[in-house]
Amino acid sequence: MKRADVPAALAEAIGTALLLAAVVGSGIMAERLSGGNVGLALLANAIATGGALFALIVMFGPVSGAHFNPVVTLALAWRGDSARRRILPFLAAQFVGAILGVWLAHLMFELPILQASTRVRTGLGQWSAEATATFGLVLLILLGVRRQSPGLPAAIAVYIVGAYWFTASTSFANPAVTIARSLSNSFAGIAPADAPGFIAAQIAGALLATVLARVLDD
Repeated sequence: MKRADVPAALAEAIGTALLLAAVVGSGIMAERLSGGNVGLALLANAIATGGALFALIVMFGPVSGAHFNPVVTLALAWRGDSARRRILPFLAAQFVGAILGVWLAHLMFELPILQASTRVRTGLGQWSAEATATFGLVLLILLGVRRQSPGLPAAIAVYIVGAYWFTASTSFANPAVTIARSLSNSFAGIAPADAPGFIAAQIAGALLATVLARVLDD
């Protein structure tokens, strides 16, 4: 990694941490204030996540590209839209940042910092949902980056808000997010035993999106 890449890796760590703080923190707040209405809690969680994601992309996009997602980093590097030397530093930053973001959310809401989720998320429906959500997200990013779309940050944020609702899994679409959310026994959590299935589905969706993006660009 070159010295110039250090700010970019730091931006990935901070951005991913703040994203997870938003995802988990808004889930905790939504569950506390929704009076047991799960639909209302999910709506609040989705809107808060989308709003935070848009702001973080605008903030860190000029520094690192605002990947905040290992499969996005890998897909962009594979296509030549991101330097391959950044793969390992970015992935390390994203996983570490995601875990720190979850711990920050716990701290803000005065919960035990170290937790493991008990929320079961498994089965064909959940896995196909994760593959679909990740496929759409990665395809959107690859095509938007290649065409330098000025509306890409808003499109990504809106897509994630929508994917919270049209996927059975509520759209994790991110291996670092999945690992970090397994460490939170909250509204946004996933049981650690279920995380590998989600990650496998995410990788499959990202691979399919990367192949299709190349076809669509020809």
